[in-house]
Amino acid sequence: MVKSKQELELELSKLKSFENPRWELEQYATPSDIAADWVWQMAMKGEIAGKVILDAACGPGILGIAALLMGAKKVHFLDKSESSIKLCQENANQINKRYEIGDYEFIVSDISLFDQEVDLVIQNPPFGTKDKHVDKKFLEKAFSIGKVVWSMHKSSTKAFVEAISSDHGFRITDRHDYDFPIKAVFEFHKKPVKKVEVSLWRMEKV
Repeated sequence: MVKSKQELELELSKLKSFENPRWELEQYATPSDIAADWVWQMAMKGEIAGKVILDAACGPGILGIAALLMGAKKVHFLDKSESSIKLCQENANQINKRYEIGDYEFIVSDISLFDQEVDLVIQNPPFGTKDKHVDKKFLEKAFSIGKVVWSMHKSSTKAFVEAISSDHGFRITDRHDYDFPIKAVFEFHKKPVKKVEVSLWRMEKV
């Protein structure tokens, strides 16, 4: 286990990220500082150590790996992209060489097919910019398999997140706002880095 948020961020900053991201999957990696802050807050609430966690739309695995570094019992890394899971495997195996961490498994699948119960779900799913309502699909699955959900979405979707969590018997207990930097990796990007206002919501089953 790492001993500080700074150490956690440093380890996460060493992980490999997307080499050829796919725009239709909205593959934007969670920055190491945001991931470290996110998972550190979870750990301080006692929600990581000894827990079984799903990292949905895991990409390179930064959130799930952070959870393993903070003492998670097991992490399911799930992504529909085979290349993302391969990258995630490389990252997790590198960390496993240097730290004693819990179990982990890799699943190439659509989120709708995951059917195992977990203690909690962490996810930075596609925002639904390219595939409308894909964020809804991730939240509905998360609500069906875990008692606590930490999920990141565009801040502008606040009303949607509040409504869907209430509809599924969850209450929002925490919200943290970030400026999420999206680097110009696709030809339609006009600026080198665009900042998107995002919010991280913690939702708990009532």
